[in-house]
Amino acid sequence: MVDFERKLVLAPLAGVTDSIYRLICRRHGADITWSEMVSAEGLVYSWEKNRFLLDFNEEERPLGIQLFGSDPGVMARAAASVARLRPDFIDLNFACPVKKVVRKNGGASLMRDPALIGRITSAAVAAAADIPVTAKIRSGWNEVGINYLEVGRILVESGAAAVCIHPRTRVQGFSGHSNWDHLARLVADLPVPVIGSGDVFEPEDAGRMFAQTGCTAVMIGRGVLGNPWLFSRTRAVLDGRPDPGGPHPREKLELALEHARMTVAQRGEPHGVVVMRKHFASYTRGLQGGAELRRRLFAAVSLHEVEQLFESYLEELGCVRC
Repeated sequence: MVDFERKLVLAPLAGVTDSIYRLICRRHGADITWSEMVSAEGLVYSWEKNRFLLDFNEEERPLGIQLFGSDPGVMARAAASVARLRPDFIDLNFACPVKKVVRKNGGASLMRDPALIGRITSAAVAAAADIPVTAKIRSGWNEVGINYLEVGRILVESGAAAVCIHPRTRVQGFSGHSNWDHLARLVADLPVPVIGSGDVFEPEDAGRMFAQTGCTAVMIGRGVLGNPWLFSRTRAVLDGRPDPGGPHPREKLELALEHARMTVAQRGEPHGVVVMRKHFASYTRGLQGGAELRRRLFAAVSLHEVEQLFESYLEELGCVRC
């Protein structure tokens, strides 16, 4: 089983945490990575079409591959297929609040049916054989359906080796504040590692989550969009060292360019440049003149254009050495 103790882990983010970004985050201090959420049905019925979502290299380890679905039999078949790839663990998603997932009775929709969660988990655990199975949940479907303790116990009884909770309801989505009291109660209630997720945007946030909840590990998601430095900064603070601070504009754009080169090498032009647009939006957030830079980047279709835009931006900013 993966050692989650005091670890900083990269959250599964659809369309973001592909193999390239997982590698970038590992190099910047993430202790454990998660794949993007992968449809169990997609793997079972369209393996070749969805196989690329499972690609990883050894440097990304420890790595978990996350599956979602609502049919125990289909989930078992998908887990068996994924287990043959030898990830460090397989994670089951019972937390995604996105409408298109919930409409298919996937993700957080299953928080309304704890018994089905148990059957899905038992089936996946049996099919995964020696690969540990973990799960991610929410506090419940809505405020009158808070049932994370019940679901957590069912998961453990069904063989889950660890549980991650994002302590918001599905109805909340990502609005309001995550309820860390729910996380603390789940930690106290379960005999397996419990990973906390929600509202970790600064190094101090992770320290507070560890201290206030006693969680085993902290998962960071939205906070590392275009900001993998958050992992190394957080580790420094947790270890009692000074926060090295965020990156300078040139450092941000150098990493964005490296990210783009890796993506284009994998996907070609112009597709790789188009795929990078969402990442460019994250990398340039908060930069002086960032809106105009993004406008130009979103019109680019070649790596050469991106390189020229970055260099011109830094020159205009007077940022030759910054």
